Amino acid sequence: MAKCYHRGFHGRINAMPTSRSSAPQIAPLSSTGSLAAVIVTHNRVELLRASLEQVVHQTHPVQWVIVVDNGADNAVEDLVAEVAGERAVYVPSETNLGGAGGFALGFLTALALGADAIWCADDDGRPADNAVLKELYRVAEDNHLHEVSPAVCNIDDPGALAFPLRQGVVWRRRMEELEGDFLPGIASLFNGALISAAAMEIIGVPDYRLFIRGDEVEYHRRLVNSGLSFGTALTCAYLHPDGSAEFKPILGGAMHTQYPDGDFKRFFTYRNRGYLLWQRGMRKLLPQEFARFGWFFLVQQHDPKGFIEWLTLHNRGRREDFRRPEHG
Repeated sequence: MAKCYHRGFHGRINAMPTSRSSAPQIAPLSSTGSLAAVIVTHNRVELLRASLEQVVHQTHPVQWVIVVDNGADNAVEDLVAEVAGERAVYVPSETNLGGAGGFALGFLTALALGADAIWCADDDGRPADNAVLKELYRVAEDNHLHEVSPAVCNIDDPGALAFPLRQGVVWRRRMEELEGDFLPGIASLFNGALISAAAMEIIGVPDYRLFIRGDEVEYHRRLVNSGLSFGTALTCAYLHPDGSAEFKPILGGAMHTQYPDGDFKRFFTYRNRGYLLWQRGMRKLLPQEFARFGWFFLVQQHDPKGFIEWLTLHNRGRREDFRRPEHG
């Protein structure tokens, strides 16, 4: 029984057992296939430029550059046309679909165009250099993978991981702490991940109901349960703003819990966690979930009101109550 790990809600890694014995018999990623890059953006046109320019200048060819614009901004449309030229596929949305809906729409657009693989990006991160895609294909072919991710590093300190990563009981925060060149069964999705179209026939597209927060983890859950082969290449990187600040240490740093800034982020984080942790393959983590958040709010923070808010949102997710807050 192999061990797989997933990065949690914007950062945590948890052990997840999975079996490869029933893995679907589909072809792995191949560098000879066609590729669509999918970038989701919302009102961040200046940040988007840096992401676009790295994507379009990869040494491995990108046939389509699909930008899903959750803000339907003319400035974004102009930028995509300017940078991507004939490869540009601009997809405006008058409704803010969030990250989950934006990637779902982008993935379906790529599949409709006939792409054999999809490469994910966002508007505030970017590939570290122009050889990232070529390296991802090399690692995928060497290891017969259906999905492969680069290491996700801090955009302001590329030697540091953008999100803490746990292997076994040890937390890793810097690249030099990781051993080897390839981590099987570990994936950070949507931040530079390369996924085959054939894999999407099995795992589908992200769940729009989640909107933001946890959509990546839910998609990873499907990837683990599918039996498909995946992993992380430590020989290339995707640069992303540091996401570790909202992970608060408890028990002297032996464990962490999550407390995002602002009611809006906390709503989706805790509600979506409540949904996700009651799904197949995740329920074994429930005792740890209640222990961690109980300790954080009641013992460490002395905040019973915060604990009640967390529990209320957790139960909304468990009931699959996907109504959004009025200001959302």
